Amino acid sequence: MSTNNKIKVLCVDDSALIRSVMTEIINSQSDMTVVGTAADPLVARELIKATNPDVLTLDVEMPRMDGLEFLEKLMRLRPMPVLMVSSLTERGSEIALTALELGAVDFVTKPKLGVRDGLLNYTELITSKIRAAASARLLPSRRATAAKAAPGVAVPAAESLLRSPLLSTEKLIIIGASTGGTEAIRDVLQPLPSDCPAVLIAQHMPPGFTRSFAQRLDGLCRITVKEAEHGERVLPGYAYIAPGGFHLSLGRSGANYVAHLDQEPPVNRHRPSIDVLFDSVARHAGKNAIGVILTGMGRDGAEGLLRMRQAGAYTLAQDEASCVVFGMPREAIALGAAHEVAPLSEMSRRVLAHLRSFGERANRV
Repeated sequence: MSTNNKIKVLCVDDSALIRSVMTEIINSQSDMTVVGTAADPLVARELIKATNPDVLTLDVEMPRMDGLEFLEKLMRLRPMPVLMVSSLTERGSEIALTALELGAVDFVTKPKLGVRDGLLNYTELITSKIRAAASARLLPSRRATAAKAAPGVAVPAAESLLRSPLLSTEKLIIIGASTGGTEAIRDVLQPLPSDCPAVLIAQHMPPGFTRSFAQRLDGLCRITVKEAEHGERVLPGYAYIAPGGFHLSLGRSGANYVAHLDQEPPVNRHRPSIDVLFDSVARHAGKNAIGVILTGMGRDGAEGLLRMRQAGAYTLAQDEASCVVFGMPREAIALGAAHEVAPLSEMSRRVLAHLRSFGERANRV
């Protein structure tokens, strides 16, 4: 592949070792090349002008200018795909989630020990995320969108669908997402009423980040959002997020749904895997579930959504125009797994409308 056809990557990190290893990893791939490295955002700013990269890898904590400040300016003045490189700490996870809110496509964690060998072991992960970033659709950041909105405007809540209770211990909403999914999940959960059926979520995310993600969503939503715990009862008004490094599946204990966590091998290279969650829902909930597959690279969840549909569940896939990466929804649609294809802005409304229509049919019986 000629240099002109390769993904051009600019690596920004204050660590010379990280810059060196990232360069080694990226240049080992036939379809990408490092066009420059920078120790801080001020140097990076000039290199962006000089090299016109396709993807920027950006450290979150850097000298001379905070990584988040630089990202916010970059997405406002010269939007481009950004992959954050974050330390696996509580502060690092919060910064990474804020970066996604500001418009970064995704993030990858730095290993704590043996930095060079650790990063080299991450070759497949890092390069796959760079490929996803290079093909990502750049959507307006939440901060930019909020700045344009009138002060005091509430999150749309599908008000006409909230007039009668949705509370049900049988109904379930099941969501799978990957690249671009943290903000997409937020868009789906925020309009949901406090009495909606239980929500189970598999989002591709490493250990150490899902707790911060759940806490952030919990402060923004009417429903209670938490990391799933093994063996806990699945209740209406709650959203349960698969912890990083664990598969989440649905089980039964008598008449109750329960959450099951395990560390079986990755499926489709992921743990949590969306297919694992969707398959368990097809077995234990069938027609009582609504399945939603959101933005993400690859095909995890596509076959599981089909099995949910075959088991009687109602299924939806996010449309291409609103996806950061259309991979997973596209695969699900190609399999015939989705009853509906909907823009992200309509997803909550469609889910609630189906729940309402199901309740009305049940009341007529």
